[in-house]
Amino acid sequence: MVVTCNSFGVSGMDGYKVELEASMYYGTREFDMVGLPDTAVRESKDRVLSALKNCGFKYPAAHTTVNLAPADIKKEGPIYDLPIAVAILVLLNQIKSSISDCAFIGELSLSGEVRGINGVLPMVIKAKECGIKKIYVPKANASEGAVVDGIEVYGVDNILQLKDYLNHILEPAPAKPNTHSPKEEQDYIPDFSQVKGQLEVKRALEIAAAGGHNILLIGPPGSGKSMLAKRVPSILPDMSFDEMIETTKIHSIAGTLKHDGLITTRPFRSPHHTVTPVGLGGGGTGTIRPGEVSLANNGVLFLDELPEFSRTALEVLRQPIEDGSITISRAGQKCTYPCSIMVVAAMNPCPCGYYGDPTRKCTCSEQKIKRYLNRISGPLLDRFDIHVEVPAVKFEELRDASSAECSADIKKRADRAREIQRERFKGSKTTCNAKINAEQFEKVCVIDKEAEKTLKDAFESLGLTARAYDRVLKVARTIADLDESEIIRSEHVLEAVQYRSLDRKYWQNRT
Repeated sequence: MVVTCNSFGVSGMDGYKVELEASMYYGTREFDMVGLPDTAVRESKDRVLSALKNCGFKYPAAHTTVNLAPADIKKEGPIYDLPIAVAILVLLNQIKSSISDCAFIGELSLSGEVRGINGVLPMVIKAKECGIKKIYVPKANASEGAVVDGIEVYGVDNILQLKDYLNHILEPAPAKPNTHSPKEEQDYIPDFSQVKGQLEVKRALEIAAAGGHNILLIGPPGSGKSMLAKRVPSILPDMSFDEMIETTKIHSIAGTLKHDGLITTRPFRSPHHTVTPVGLGGGGTGTIRPGEVSLANNGVLFLDELPEFSRTALEVLRQPIEDGSITISRAGQKCTYPCSIMVVAAMNPCPCGYYGDPTRKCTCSEQKIKRYLNRISGPLLDRFDIHVEVPAVKFEELRDASSAECSADIKKRADRAREIQRERFKGSKTTCNAKINAEQFEKVCVIDKEAEKTLKDAFESLGLTARAYDRVLKVARTIADLDESEIIRSEHVLEAVQYRSLDRKYWQNRT
């Protein structure tokens, strides 16, 4: 007798169907696992047999063979424990109902408890596409899978409970999605009202948030660069449902979900400067895992002390920033992860941090400063739409008792600008001004004659590259949207150009 049980695996961002076949012949006690299993899958037999025994089931002297099809795809992880156990229980006549329209995923403990796993959301999405009506998952992952409409998701505590569910002794209720952020994430939300002074920097960050632009903050230690960057998510527009699904899928695959259910707030990732290229971009041995650029998808990637990152790690960013996705290739495997991110980077102007500071003397030599700044390549620098200087805060500003503008007020203006952009790009894949493609550029970035002259003068005097020219116009487009102006005017271009001047101030004498 052969029993077929439906299960699923994950490859990259997507799930794939696995048909688990099991047969049992009485005789010698053996257990064979075929279908290209990895070590964790081969060890399933020990977990499953122990779980069945500890739950009171008698396992006969028999030769059991389990096949995981398709056999040409490597199966990884402990997620097949539960379907293997279900198939064996059907063979032992402990489960009598049909399981043809059901699927099972989950890891078992030796006592028969069902443990949480990674990647439930993409597997449930695939199960729905394959016509599966019911899917049984660990209870810890039930709300995560329940966000998918059109399929019933049931959370399971242990094998005995699942047996009673399938034999209709107990009637389970389908899990319900949890779309609320956990309380601990709402206890403290950094707000721009807590930042004294820095009005020019706040304006630059507002423009960056309104258009999804990458921004580089340069200033001395203690000027508030990190403090400002950590408040950027508070002024970004709310996530759409599709963005929530996509972001949750990535974190589910990576095993970084902090709670069961959808991620409803934009991610803020701040990797340490010792991060490796693989940690930043993704990869690893065996399963290709998403890196920091993908974990920050639809949110903010904050790179503090930018020149301290290794050159190879920083160069990993160039293609993802431009394309909004990253493709990782390994022998026999290739995965593409989305990484539609807003990059916020902060750095000192020199190793000691006080080059160009009006109050404190820089102790670095010219050669030392050049070596420090040369850690940032020209192509990477060009990918920051906005460069802004963050000066040290004055004593009078720190002691000012008046309240600064709060994030909610800034967010209203950014939301209005994004709404204009959504209407503008309706029907296309472009989501914001920072993502304007070459085909849309001339139609979207319409400038008047005076603005054209201003832009020409800036292009010639600053020696802008073609990429810098494009980015200046995109930033000017966002500034015009904040003013609710259809045409880009001269004042919009002038403000956009001033956000491209710092690379000339600090990098003009690079060799």
